[in-house]
Parts: sequence; structure tokens; C-alpha cells
Amino acid sequence: MIPGRQKARCIAAGAVTAFVAALMAACSSSNTASVPATKSPAHAASPSVSMASPSPGLSPSTGTPPSRTSSSTPAPPGASPCPTRYLAARIGISQGTAGSTYTVIDFTNISNVSCTLYGYPGVASAGGLPVSQIGLAAARSPTTARTLVTLAPGKVANALLQIVHAGNYPRSACSPVTATYLQIYPPNQTTPMYLSYPSLTCSKPVQILTVSVVQPGAGSS
Repeated sequence: MIPGRQKARCIAAGAVTAFVAALMAACSSSNTASVPATKSPAHAASPSVSMASPSPGLSPSTGTPPSRTSSSTPAPPGASPCPTRYLAARIGISQGTAGSTYTVIDFTNISNVSCTLYGYPGVASAGGLPVSQIGLAAARSPTTARTLVTLAPGKVANALLQIVHAGNYPRSACSPVTATYLQIYPPNQTTPMYLSYPSLTCSKPVQILTVSVVQPGAGSS
């Protein structure tokens, strides 16, 4: 028979091994997505998932400085914010209106533990090689109050992004260019995600994008 002390050490070692294996699996899954090479117009962009940098020349940790797009708002005490590597992003429902397109960004918890999202994601258009931010980051929509969203494994939260058509502005004020990605910082994170989304945007400081707070569930527009 195994002595009680030795048996306890074996049980503890097994628990640690299982935890490390689960964590490695979650981290590995967050770096396996590829970015589609679609060139379709923004309003017809197909849903896609991104969890990593879109270019070998740009890693998420060395992309556009987070001060330009990220917006950190401290979550309520005791919350455990979702790190970027725990999340996958995709385009949900999109709907065009006069002068704008409303696009839902869905965030899915791809880890095996629950985590939280609170407040606004940082969103901007991006493109070029190496990939960099284009124009202004999204302004915050004040229409919905912040609420703490707890994401169990596999669950979804969303934020609504308004994209004003660049053609609404004079070319001299807009200086239109084609962006190929949305650069997205989950709330209170400094590592970006890149979501394939070809669109015409303004390279000059014109407020094209406006984003809502994160809300529970898959979004609809």
C-alpha cells in the first residue's frame, strides 16, 4: 500500500498536470486561426474568425500601440477579465442603412474557464504591410450602460459597430483608402485581434466608427 503522505503527493501532482495540460490546450487553440484573403466589399464581408496577427511581420504584441484603439475601464471588483487569447471574434449580423452599415462583432470564449467582459472594445480599421491602424479609433456610443458580462466556455457576447460610409465625406477631408482588417482590443486588454473586413475608410481624422458596450449573447442589428 502507498503511504498516506506519498499518496497525497501523487494526487497533487496529477491535479497540477491536468491543469497545465488544459491551459496549454486553450492557449494553443487561440493561435491556430488563419485570416481569409477575401477582397469583397465591406457590406458583403463574410463571417470570419481571428485570434492572431494577420501578418508574419506583425505579432499581436507589437501592433499599433493600444493607446490609439484600446479603452480600459476597470471592471467591478472580483471580476476576471477575458484575456485576448481566450476569445475568438467574428462578424455577426450586418445591416446597411442610409449612410452607414451596422455590424455586430461576436466574441466567443474558446477557453475552458469562465471569464468576464466589461465596457467597450477598442476598434479601428487597419491595413498595409506591416499592418497598422488607419484613421481614428471608434468612438463610444453612450446609448447602452456598461454591464458585467460573464462568459462561460463556449458562450458569446457582442458589441455593435457603426461604420459610416466614407463616401459621405469630401475626398479632401477623408482621403479614402481601403482597409483590410478590423483591429479589435477586447475590453481592458492590450493585445489586439485582427478580423478580416475589407472596407473603404478615411485615412484623415474623420470619425467613421462608433462602437457600443459589450452585451451578453450573439448580437442582432
